[in-house]
Amino acid sequence: MTMRLRCGLAAALCVFAWLGQERWYSVAEEPSAPICADWQSRHAEWLWCDDFEIDRLSSYFEYDQRHGRFVREAGVGVGNSIGMRAEYLPGDPHAGSLHLAFGKTPSAYMKPVDAGTARYHDIYWRFDLRLQPGWTGGGADKLTRATILSSDRFAQAAIGHLWSGGLPGSDPDRLYLDPASGTDELGTLRTTTYNDFPRLRWIGAASGHTPLFHATNVGKWFCIEVHMKLNHREAADGLFEYWIDDQPEAQRTGLNWIGAYDDYGINAVYLEQYWTSVPFDQIQQRYLDNFVVSTSRIGCA
Repeated sequence: MTMRLRCGLAAALCVFAWLGQERWYSVAEEPSAPICADWQSRHAEWLWCDDFEIDRLSSYFEYDQRHGRFVREAGVGVGNSIGMRAEYLPGDPHAGSLHLAFGKTPSAYMKPVDAGTARYHDIYWRFDLRLQPGWTGGGADKLTRATILSSDRFAQAAIGHLWSGGLPGSDPDRLYLDPASGTDELGTLRTTTYNDFPRLRWIGAASGHTPLFHATNVGKWFCIEVHMKLNHREAADGLFEYWIDDQPEAQRTGLNWIGAYDDYGINAVYLEQYWTSVPFDQIQQRYLDNFVVSTSRIGCA
């Protein structure tokens, strides 16, 4: 077994070649303190924290490792810490996912990480994202969503998508808010299964302004935070917004997410890698770290 080290850019980046595969790491990054150390005592508003330094993967109610292509790995996180590596193969749109449940859920299968009784109407979540140097093809479509799981068949009363590509006229280098409702405007649940597209009510997308996936930003870490706030009963006062590195990117206000529906609140957040719209011809990786879900603003510091 051989391993060689090659550095460039004044040793800011090094590439290890092992068994013919190259992987870049930044050696300029300073190690950071784990944000999840003692988080339950320091952040009462946080529902979940995973910096991947400890293996918490069994706490997710669904974890798709894609045959070892979406896994915890040393050196791929922020500050060369442990993070999650997602690897895309040409011709395969799947690169794994993490599905986290909290609050009241409709099935024991959707095991929550908290007491499992609350109905949350206002949720923030954040994570760090980096693309490998040499990445091509834009944002890889799916990235994250919060949702209201409303039946044991995964019917959804509302979905807060943050994704790239796929929308008419969209820029694959940017992220888009794309909120959807699974109820009618009065609050009657219409969906019967997961991603029940014919029964969803799409309530208005909005583009971020940072070309996150452009070649000039490839290889950099970015902190992404998303906020989903449901409307009050029978009022169109819901909110959906996101930030990159604590700077506002896009916002949708005046949303009627669910009418008067109140069986469940927001009870799941997904981190996912599913690439459908852009063909590519090379193995590519992206990295995730520092995943937090909270009932108030989290921030990137």
